[in-house]
Amino acid sequence: MPRYALNLPVSLKHEAEQLASVQGVSLNQFILWAVAEKVGALHQRLDDPAFPHITYRRGASGQPQPVLRGSGIRVQALVVAHDHWHMTPAQIAAEYDLDEAQVRAALDFYQAHRAEIDSNLQLEESLAPAHA
Repeated sequence: MPRYALNLPVSLKHEAEQLASVQGVSLNQFILWAVAEKVGALHQRLDDPAFPHITYRRGASGQPQPVLRGSGIRVQALVVAHDHWHMTPAQIAAEYDLDEAQVRAALDFYQAHRAEIDSNLQLEESLAPAHA
């Protein structure tokens, strides 16, 4: 694999190192993951430019799912926490180790893409095993 020298601002490097640590990967793996995510999104042209904190990642089913950029947390998980569990954005942020701005971006994305996310939620509910 070819090497590429990368100059990052100190604060960005520090933040990336912290996020990589939380994910349990090296900084190099984290940067590779982030670049791959961005390149994939640009190729798919799924990202909504009005929501820069949201990107798409293919889920286990192979279908693209909207996620918080850099976290892998699906938008629909935050929607469920907000709408079904009645958690506030502050509570969701604390539970998922996010800032409130990220949670609000996900909830705003949901309002703009409600049909898509509701369809994903219905599909998951139909696939879930019935509880007796």
